[in-house]
Formats: sequence, structure tokens, C-alpha cells
Amino acid sequence: MNTKEKLESQLKEAMRSGDRLRKQTIRLALSSIKLAEIDQGKPLDETNVLAILQKEIKTHQETIENAEKGGRTEIVLENQQQISILQEYLPKQMSEDEIKTIAEQVIEEVQAKDMKDMGKVMKEIMPRIQGRAPNDKISQIVRHILSNG
Repeated sequence: MNTKEKLESQLKEAMRSGDRLRKQTIRLALSSIKLAEIDQGKPLDETNVLAILQKEIKTHQETIENAEKGGRTEIVLENQQQISILQEYLPKQMSEDEIKTIAEQVIEEVQAKDMKDMGKVMKEIMPRIQGRAPNDKISQIVRHILSNG
């Protein structure tokens, strides 16, 4: 069962059990997935579904930052709970060291020398990490390695 199917199944379960927050969180994620499918004109593959879930998590983290500045603890708590719900559908996240190891292997394989080769490295590394780390974190690590040679 792929991630999208899991989400759809869990949505039905949340509706039956009356879990408002889980239902709301999963519905939002599924609507983002469906919107992306409409934009692309075809069903998303697993990698893209995981990327959308990570994007949703990032949005919730930004909401938490803004709510903390405004002293809105109820919004902070709700978004933290939503993040934990979404994280259940992502594979175990990689550590920075694990990402760095894979990045160094890919850089060596594609013989990347400097920042001009960033695109080649990212194209090769993304399928290997597939949803186990946020894209911005991966690019930050690759950029750091390439710029420090």
C-alpha cells in the first residue's frame, strides 16, 4: 500500500472514530496531493507524494513560528500535533551525517567539482534519499560540500 492509499484509508478511520484533528490534517494533505495531480495531469509517484507531505510539514512549522511570535499557544499545539500526524506517513528521517555520506558518494560518482555541478548532483541524489530528508536540507548539505571543495 502506497502512502496516498494509506492516507485515504486513515481518513476513513479518522472519520469513523471522530478524530477531528487527524481527519482535518489528512484531508488537507490529500487535497494538496490531488491538486498536484491535477496540475501534472497524472497520478503522483511515491516520491512526489512524500515531497508534498514534507512541504505540508514545513508549512505547519512556519505557522508555529508565527504563532509563537504572537503568543498563540493553542495554534502552536495544534500545528505540532498535525506535524506529528503527517510524520507518521514519512519514512524514517535521515541524519545529517547520513545525508552527507550519500552526497559525498554522488559528488564523486558524477565528478562534481563546484557549484556549477549542483544540478547534476541534486538530480542523482534525490531518488536515493526519497522522502527521508527535506529537500532544502539536502541542497544545503550539497551546497556546503561543493563550495568547500
